[in-house]
Amino acid sequence: MIKLIKYLKPFVAMIIMAVVLLFVQAMCDLALPDYTSNIVNKGIQQGGILDAVPQAIRQSEMNKTQLLMNEEDKEEVLNSYKFIDKSSKDYEEYLKEYPNLKNEPIFVIKDIKKSEREKLNNIMGRAILRVSSIEKIKSNSENGIISFNGFKVPVNTDLFAVISSMPYNQREEIIKGIDNKISNLDDSMITQSAVSKVKAEYKALGMDTDKMQNRYIINTGMIMLLISLLGGICTIIVGFLASKTAAGLARNLRKKIFEKVERFSNKEFDDFSTASLITRSTNDITQIQMLMVIMIRMVFYAPIMGIGGVIRAIQKSSSMSWIIAVAVIVLLGLIFIIFAVAFPKFKIIQKLIDRLNLVTRESLSGMMVIRAFNTQNFEEERFDRANKDVTNTNLFVNRVMACMMPVMMLIMNGVTLIIVWIGSHEVANASMQVGDMMAFMQYAMQIIMAFLMLAVMFILIPRASVSAQRIDEVFRKEILISDPKTPKHFDDSIKGVVEFKNVSFRYPGAEEDILKSISFKTLPGKTTAFIGSTGSGKTTLINLIMRFYDVTKGEIFVNGVNVKDVSQQELRDKIGYVPQKSYLFSGTIESNIKYADKNAAEKDIKNSAEIAQAMEFISTKQEGFKTEISQGGANVSGGQKQRLSIARALLKKPEIYLFDDSFSALDFKTDAALRRSLKKETAGCTFLIVAQRISTIIDADEIIVLDNGNIVGTGTHKELMENCDVYKEIALSQFSKEELA
Repeated sequence: MIKLIKYLKPFVAMIIMAVVLLFVQAMCDLALPDYTSNIVNKGIQQGGILDAVPQAIRQSEMNKTQLLMNEEDKEEVLNSYKFIDKSSKDYEEYLKEYPNLKNEPIFVIKDIKKSEREKLNNIMGRAILRVSSIEKIKSNSENGIISFNGFKVPVNTDLFAVISSMPYNQREEIIKGIDNKISNLDDSMITQSAVSKVKAEYKALGMDTDKMQNRYIINTGMIMLLISLLGGICTIIVGFLASKTAAGLARNLRKKIFEKVERFSNKEFDDFSTASLITRSTNDITQIQMLMVIMIRMVFYAPIMGIGGVIRAIQKSSSMSWIIAVAVIVLLGLIFIIFAVAFPKFKIIQKLIDRLNLVTRESLSGMMVIRAFNTQNFEEERFDRANKDVTNTNLFVNRVMACMMPVMMLIMNGVTLIIVWIGSHEVANASMQVGDMMAFMQYAMQIIMAFLMLAVMFILIPRASVSAQRIDEVFRKEILISDPKTPKHFDDSIKGVVEFKNVSFRYPGAEEDILKSISFKTLPGKTTAFIGSTGSGKTTLINLIMRFYDVTKGEIFVNGVNVKDVSQQELRDKIGYVPQKSYLFSGTIESNIKYADKNAAEKDIKNSAEIAQAMEFISTKQEGFKTEISQGGANVSGGQKQRLSIARALLKKPEIYLFDDSFSALDFKTDAALRRSLKKETAGCTFLIVAQRISTIIDADEIIVLDNGNIVGTGTHKELMENCDVYKEIALSQFSKEELA
């Protein structure tokens, strides 16, 4: 995968934007459990009262709290509140908010900083709990007597009046005694415990506490809704960016593979089967595209969620963090096992898909032969074996992956159960709030889901990695036939000259040369023919002119320039080539002929078809040149394919024509008519013709006879009949002596 990262360069901006949006989405998702905790803790349990600092407090209650404060705290509190009674100038305004102000003066909180309020919250929270502790003493009376500070006093005694009359050191002892009892409570529990007293104070002031609670829950819920909406928008945009990036990468990779394969010589095609190249261009790239979509959406999001979830969970309860650690260790172990079992199979799967494509392609291409020999059952069994190999391997991998989800669910449910079990005990011991336990549970699920996402990535990455490696093999494949860095150009004063100088050629991996010391020269307006037994090297010789292969020894010149010194495009622009196996593309007759020149005029297309003797059957078609041609020309005969291929080469109007046994499917009459038309219409051009039939080359200006890669005869038909035994043997195998005479 790392080798293909450079192809992501055009999409860097989109990936960065996706990462930023993923961060926003993760922050939104991580924020929601906190708000859930606030709704439970502050909205439900605290009645919408956020802290232990009363907005307003009656004078009598303020006096009680101040009795149980040290001098420093008392000064801090008095500086933070202002006194309101009937003489205050804004008395009427406060009366509307606090109706019972008419009964007793109050203290109202000033506009203070957040840091000052947090400090005040701790002071007031502890003071309120101390007051509550003193008030609870009366509930433990026996026979109207209560125990207070080591003394027995009547239950109706005003304990705060007693405390107020005590020296400061005695009051300090009472404060320490109460603080020891609440020392196991953290700040949040102190606040929550004090809030009930604050709520009672608000009711005593005539405030609508139910309205306060509803307002807090609704406001918090609206914030959660907006956060969820923002997270949802980020998710949609990230999905769009991920899909666009992945699709763009797949498009570029397919394009680069196609461009690379277009430059392949026959040697490179021999190293990669057609079925394998198709698989690499389709299935392998699809694997990478799928990975990229999921990677952009998960690989950045999961770590943010995992790390953020751990930090926030520890903030909620450090004592239960071991639960998450155990869950993560189990998850990592599970991922490692799945990775170790499934990874070796991914490479096998891609090779099996290559095999399946190969079998399918062979069966479809050779369907006529299969039917002719009644081997349908054999081919079905062959396809079934290849299909079952792919299916069984995929099933094995999918079964391994299928085990992951139940185990993940077991871990998630087990973690939930443990959190509820331990958390409930901490709530009972007043060391944790219910909302915090719920938030911790949600964070634990988010952490596990983050690791689940990473697990999916770990499963997809190996398969995509195999695909990436296969694609990179195509990119890294060294092309043996390439253009020179500083190519030469043809001299326009020389046209149609082809010359071989001591050319030898050996196929890669072969033990001996297939062509040996070949030398000849063709001239404009002349026809040079090549004939010989099967395997004598005729087609190889034509392929060397086109630079489908490069010579092993010697040199080939076209128009006086070595073919290795010019660009392949410039070389092939000079040549009209008709291959041994005629190939037509899906489209129409017109589009196949215009393949040589897409800007050709209609009269030129028709003229090429007439010279190639193709009008004979085109004119019988209802749609003429618009007649549809199926893939590979399957809906026309072999002779018709050859004539259309020749018409295509003629439309190019090149200087040199290469016909590689391109008349073999034509009857003698059409063959003769075609050769007459060619001689008449293309005078001045050079023709090199490979043929098996003597009748096709009998009028050639020069015939070159090949045998086992050597030139064993050169001359006209008449000359070769007299002095070349190999040619004479071929001729007599096709005609009688009387016919040849």
